[in-house]
Amino acid sequence: MAFVVIASWKARAGEEGRIREILERMAAASRREPGCQAYQAQVSLQDPTRFLLYERYADAGAFDAHKASEHFQRLVVGDALPLLEAREVSTWQPLED
Repeated sequence: MAFVVIASWKARAGEEGRIREILERMAAASRREPGCQAYQAQVSLQDPTRFLLYERYADAGAFDAHKASEHFQRLVVGDALPLLEAREVSTWQPLED
């Protein structure tokens, strides 16, 4: 069964450009993962410091592999998290597949 992740990021003031660059690199790397079915980042039209990520994986194990990947550890943990004011992550299961 597919495994969906919705993440909401709020960049610190002045860091939105760096976060956008990080997310563009994360999206490209994540889409190449074998268990990744979709990875899409959006920026709010009302507040350019707010970002929404929609990620879909083959299963929870594929998401665990994503979090353990070199690019996640480097780009998210190492580069993005210090630039964020807030971050929320929730996981979902599609009703239909």
